[in-house]
This record gives sequence, C-alpha cells and structure tokens, in this order.
Amino acid sequence: MSTERPLILVTNDDGITAPGIRHLIKIMKQIGDVIVVAPDSPQSGMGHAITLNDNLYCDPLQLKEEENHQEYSCSGTPADCVKIAKQEILHRKPDLCVSGINHGSNSSINVIYSGTMSAAVEAGTEGIPAIGFSLLDYSLSANFEPTTKFIKSITNNVLENGLPEGVVLNVNFPKLEEKEIKGIKVCRQAKAHWVEKFDKRTNPQGRDYYWLTGEFINEDKGEDTDEWALKNGYVSLVPVQFDLTAHHTLKELNNWNLND
Repeated sequence: MSTERPLILVTNDDGITAPGIRHLIKIMKQIGDVIVVAPDSPQSGMGHAITLNDNLYCDPLQLKEEENHQEYSCSGTPADCVKIAKQEILHRKPDLCVSGINHGSNSSINVIYSGTMSAAVEAGTEGIPAIGFSLLDYSLSANFEPTTKFIKSITNNVLENGLPEGVVLNVNFPKLEEKEIKGIKVCRQAKAHWVEKFDKRTNPQGRDYYWLTGEFINEDKGEDTDEWALKNGYVSLVPVQFDLTAHHTLKELNNWNLND
C-alpha cells in the first residue's frame, strides 16, 4: 500500500476568502496534501457555467510562512477552477476534489443551480472522486465546527472505498450543534420546486430592474429524502449522477413514430 498522502483539490462557489472554504481547508490538511483553486469572488447560483468570452486569470496567493499548501485565486466560475486546476496547476490527477463548505443548503432541486455541486460534478466528469459540502446556514458568521467529524468520516470513506463511476456526493448539514446531529443518512433527492417571482424596482436613473425572490415548496412526503433528513437532525448524503439521460423513458420514446 502506498504511504503517499492523498492529493486533495479544494474549491467552492462562495469565494476563496469565505469562512466555509477556510474550515474545509483546515480539515483536508489533516487528511492529505491540499491545493486550493477557488473563485476570487462569490459565484453562487452559477451552476455549471464556464468562462468562454472573457480572459481567465488564476493567480497564486502569498500565504503565511507556516502554511504548507498552495492556493490560487481564479477569476472564473467553480467549474473553471476545477478545469484550470487539472490542466495547468496540479502535477497529477488529484485523489479527491472537495467543494464547499457552502453557506446555504444545496439539497433537493437546488443542486442544479449550485456552483458548489457543479465544481464537484466537473471533477467527477474528469474521473476524480468528488464531494460537495453545504451547511443550511446562509450567514457569513455560520458555525462550521459541528460539520468537522462528519466531513472527516465521509472523506476518509471515499478515499478508502472510491465512488461508483459517474457519481459524486452531495452532502448537506443541518444547522445544529454536533451533539444534536443524529448521524449521516444516505438519501434520495426530494421532489421540490421554487415558486418564484421577480420584485420589480426602479434605480435612481429611472431604469427598471428585477430582484428574484421565491418560496421553496417541498411536495415530497417521503422519509428517505434529503429534505426529511435535514429537518429531522441528520446529515443528508445523496449520490448524484451526471449522466442526465432519462433511461427509463428510452423504451417509450422508441415506440413513437418519429421517422414517419
């Protein structure tokens, strides 16, 4: 067995200075050799966007003398960060990519908008085991300490066991103290949606603009979902696949008269 420490790529969507990623870096340094490539500013809700029509910058940061890892601040999206890390920065394919810890939940339908999870998915498409971590607390002063032992457990299990091909993990934490968290629950994604509206406003120059608002509606009453787990004091762990083919509909669609 190799005694080489695992190489871990750390990224996020809240920006490289966000408290969540600083806590995740601290945890990962106890497990392996860490390289950080993260956005230079918040990129929440960017989904899997990539930079195509603008310059992409990725600058090394000057860390404190006692720090023993490297960090790069990237002008692009979370997916950009993973791409440029693999192609331009890392000397070998990392053993793991972790993204987060996001300030706010990425459970249920939120996963498709999430820059945090898109970074993990981008790593997964490159054959890198990946995990996205999120905490159900949007505050910049959120307490990430209760997540520590659970992140260590999940990370070590992924490094030891690997992940099925085409799968990454979406992990969400309830806003609770460690002693109040009941454990980790493997779940499915809850069926839910947003009822959205745009708040129309006018700027001082008289130009109309819009602010997106909405209400999250969970229509799923199952007790095997991420939403149920979070509301009942568990860490939710959902295996996410990035093959978007609806395989169960292929037979039905092949019965259509498409070529008539």
